[in-house]
Amino acid sequence: MSEWLNNREFRQEKLKEVIKELHEGKTVDEVKAKFAKIIDGVSPKEIGQMEVQLVKEGLPIEEIQNLCDVHAAVFKGTLDDIHHPEQVPGHPVYTLKRENEALEEYIEKTLNPNIEDFKKDDSKENILKLREDFNLLWDIDKHYSRKENLIFPYLEKYGVTAPPKVMWGVDDEVRAKIKDINLSLRNYAGKKDDLVKKMEDAIDQIIEMIFKEDSILFPMSLETLTEDEWIEIYKESDEVGYAFVVPEKTWEYDRIKKDNGKEDKEERVQESGTVKFENGSLSPEELRSIFEVIPGEVSFVDKNDRVKFFSKGEDRIFTRTKTVIGREVSHCHPPGSVDMVEKIVNDFKDGKKDSEDFWIQMGDKFVLIRFFAVRNEKGEYLGTLEYVQNVSSIRELEGEKRLID
Repeated sequence: MSEWLNNREFRQEKLKEVIKELHEGKTVDEVKAKFAKIIDGVSPKEIGQMEVQLVKEGLPIEEIQNLCDVHAAVFKGTLDDIHHPEQVPGHPVYTLKRENEALEEYIEKTLNPNIEDFKKDDSKENILKLREDFNLLWDIDKHYSRKENLIFPYLEKYGVTAPPKVMWGVDDEVRAKIKDINLSLRNYAGKKDDLVKKMEDAIDQIIEMIFKEDSILFPMSLETLTEDEWIEIYKESDEVGYAFVVPEKTWEYDRIKKDNGKEDKEERVQESGTVKFENGSLSPEELRSIFEVIPGEVSFVDKNDRVKFFSKGEDRIFTRTKTVIGREVSHCHPPGSVDMVEKIVNDFKDGKKDSEDFWIQMGDKFVLIRFFAVRNEKGEYLGTLEYVQNVSSIRELEGEKRLID
């Protein structure tokens, strides 16, 4: 039997039988009992190879996807921690794992307690808390998007196609569930038990995906991808954005050390270039410094309704972190103002308006909030610019000032 356990082909066949027997209706406990010895020591890469083989043999992706949660339950606790490159702060996988840890903590300490409060009392206050919670939970979209658009293409290049397709399908199911929950909370009209079940089902699926990523996807990816490919993933990650956490530090990958600062030199050359405008040109350093000295907060949402940029002045009125980059604008505002924000953006897109102003009292601050439609020379909508400023001192101005104090 020990010879069989060390035979990869034999183990692969038995692993395929696990999935097939589950598909035919056997219970998880029956399968676990029967194949406990075979499963022990299985590496994440072998599971990926098994799924590829099942697809090649004609089992539809949808069927593997339907078995995905059961699949995880079968292998949970038995996956071998095979050797893989050690994670260091800044590495894409290190950041993804930190996001998963932050997500688990958020679910345990915030989301689940608020769901329990809602079970006891479906008051407007508790509904509002859950709307805010699930708005924030939508940040998971950025985590999934980095995985799907940056890691999966490289895996597929090496012929690892089934696990990405299965995971992407489950990711989309999670997205759909969160959207449905947000809609149900927004239009809540009773049926508390049904809504609670939706929320708990979504959370269960999210927790299962965390396990699949940490135990299967990440080790398999670390085994498969080259450092050059991880460097490309690292460089493109900022464009997609991060969920729940931001990278702790810059990833000091080996090539930086080997090239003796060549990478830094290339970045400095790029920094010294200029951005040319019709009325002049500015260096990246000048542009950055101009935004930082403007006496207000500037944010830009692109034509796809995703936050692409915000300035970082010292005296911020509204808190923003790097995790907001890539996030849908409707999920960056309190539930009470979502309708207003969506209407402004839609009016800009439809050409009904080019700007909209609001002003509010916040303690001793009188805050002016201005929205502007950004269009190109052809009049095509490029996005929305938001400008926020405390104008209390401006409102107090009287008379004239012509001399320097």
